[in-house]
Amino acid sequence: MTSELVQGADCTIDDDVTVGYGEFAEPTRLGRNATIRSGSIVYGDVTIGDDFSTGHDVLVREETRIGDDVLVGTKTVIDGQTTIGSHVSLQTNVYVPTQTTIGDNVFVGPGAVLTNDEYPVRSDAALEGPTIRDGASVGANATLLPGVAVGENAFVAAGAVVTADVPPNTLAVGSPAETQPLPAPLEGPNQIA
Repeated sequence: MTSELVQGADCTIDDDVTVGYGEFAEPTRLGRNATIRSGSIVYGDVTIGDDFSTGHDVLVREETRIGDDVLVGTKTVIDGQTTIGSHVSLQTNVYVPTQTTIGDNVFVGPGAVLTNDEYPVRSDAALEGPTIRDGASVGANATLLPGVAVGENAFVAAGAVVTADVPPNTLAVGSPAETQPLPAPLEGPNQIA
């Protein structure tokens, strides 16, 4: 059985998509101009703004709130209880765990992995996903450990392993990532909007 769907105008939903998966008290809410491509599943109790677009085989779990003008790339998983702002680009194969917050105008590159469990299966600690603040970018195949914050307009380089907070307007490079000043071409906010 599926939850109710409240849908805005001019949405395109492929035939083999499930929107409103599961039984939840709150319906799935899609804004205007959504495009959800084949193989994707959006659970109940998800609220998505206008101009949402997915690649193929995307999963969006319950209690997720997504703003306007958000792209979720092919095979990306958003594991629920997550907040994503507006003008966000999550590229192919991104993993977003529960208890994660992503601000506005954020870019997350292909294969990036965000984590929320400090001691997987070794302890019963509370889950705490990363926070990616407005205007930040996370490069391809980067890994963000539980509870870290990536500051406003910061840039996490491809392949970096972020084990501590990244201050605003800095570059995080390496494993474990170390911060340094942003090079001139990387200064300023993203231009997604």
